[in-house]
Amino acid sequence: MSNYRAPRRAPHGEWAYMTRDERDAAYNNSAHSPNSPAVQAARATASASFRARYPAKLDIAYGSSERTKWDLFPAAEPTSPCLVFIHGGYWQRGSRDLVSVMAEGVRGHGWSAACVGYDLVPDVTMTQLVGEIHASLDWLGKHGPDHGIAGPIIVAGHSAGGHLTAMALSHPKVVAGMTISGVFELGPIRDTYLNEKMHLTDEEVALLSPLRLPVVMKPMGIAYGTHELPALMEDSRKLHALRANADAPGPLIPVVGADHFNILDELQKADGLLTRQILDLLR
Repeated sequence: MSNYRAPRRAPHGEWAYMTRDERDAAYNNSAHSPNSPAVQAARATASASFRARYPAKLDIAYGSSERTKWDLFPAAEPTSPCLVFIHGGYWQRGSRDLVSVMAEGVRGHGWSAACVGYDLVPDVTMTQLVGEIHASLDWLGKHGPDHGIAGPIIVAGHSAGGHLTAMALSHPKVVAGMTISGVFELGPIRDTYLNEKMHLTDEEVALLSPLRLPVVMKPMGIAYGTHELPALMEDSRKLHALRANADAPGPLIPVVGADHFNILDELQKADGLLTRQILDLLR
């Protein structure tokens, strides 16, 4: 019997035969979107303004570290749905305060919103990081009503936050989710610059890759920009196909013309495509 093993394939070519530079480029969103610094700077400025308008419930701890905190933006009606937004940054950068304005779109429809922080690799392992998201949802389910948030919880996240959204969909307090430009297979990440901080283990790749896990039968939209890197577009399509084959509800949402960073414009706006798709998840 032959010991030959076929090379792993990725949507962007024969992964096993690509150089390290080619593999790095396959997941380098910033290099692929040259306007990303300006887009992110504008979003950070808008988020600072948004936080200044709603200062009452910022920096509320759910854990013991400086990053394990909530920014809560309750609606007038406590039983309104609440969108929990999980920031991106490839699990190793970013913070909730830089994306607070993501709460603005759903609040225009009378929803509550909340932005959650979490510790980053390499200060914690990926296993611990995913555990923090579940712990934050435990806290919100228990203490949210004390802060005016007592309605159904819908989780959404961008990039690494999209991955964490998929991992959080199974939480008993979550009724639906929306992943945006997520990564759902961690195996190839080990062959890139990202793993210099992530230090992924075989067990983590197996247990923290949504494409390898049982399908959660809750509504979940899966969005990506048509100007994204091929690897990320393919992950979104594969996750939707996996869920569709299991008859799990939720649309695949290609956002035409959007890249990895400006796709969030469609969540920030009350009439944005992603805002409307999130509203539809509960209908």
